[in-house]
Amino acid sequence: MNINRRKWLGSMLALGGTALLPMRLFADTAAAFKATSADVALKALFGDLPMEESPAINFKVPDIAENGAVVPVSVSTDIEGVQSITIVVDENPNPLSASFNISPDAIADISTRVKMGKSSKVRALVRTPDKVYVASQEVKVTIGGCGG
Repeated sequence: MNINRRKWLGSMLALGGTALLPMRLFADTAAAFKATSADVALKALFGDLPMEESPAINFKVPDIAENGAVVPVSVSTDIEGVQSITIVVDENPNPLSASFNISPDAIADISTRVKMGKSSKVRALVRTPDKVYVASQEVKVTIGGCGG
């Protein structure tokens, strides 16, 4: 009977540790998603990594978004060592719109839709181990999507 209790207790401890794993994995992004300014969000995600504009990022977002509730965004790149792709909308109440972790074996190519409350600069940030590459574009919104 003691063996069964030990197995049960061991199983419950392992299950509890597994349940906490997502919180540990996403701790940095949780703070960034709650940030109310782009600078705070970027600091939470990238710390002091240097940032540099790059033409090697294929960044597609419309010049004019007729409906800010659904603005299509796509980002792809052939930059080596991509770890993540992040989309930031500077003028949104919470500027961090999306962040995708990229596996070393994956192609760095994402497409999504973001909400925009008003016209703003939209940035695509590609993180590598030693640097963050950036592409940006101004997007004019005719009907806001963040409650406006």
